[in-house]
Amino acid sequence: MNIIFTIADVVQTLIQIYYYMIIGYILLSWFPNARESSIGQVIARLVEPYLSPFRKIIPPLGMIDLSPIVALMALHFAQYGVNAVANMLARSF
Repeated sequence: MNIIFTIADVVQTLIQIYYYMIIGYILLSWFPNARESSIGQVIARLVEPYLSPFRKIIPPLGMIDLSPIVALMALHFAQYGVNAVANMLARSF
């Protein structure tokens, strides 16, 4: 039972790190040429595959791209789901 919560904690931590990477990627868009830096390119390679399906569903409104907000909400729900599954599995053992 302890191993279930350990795995859930690791997954939740990875989701949280990815969450902050997306926020960092969003903040990089506010600074000129920041996404073209080496750090910006690494973050883009990690974050863009996740954001692109959301961009296909939610088109930008002028200069404002709302898809990262929806993507962050999806990650939040995924984190909640991991916690719920871990609790459900722990009760079943």
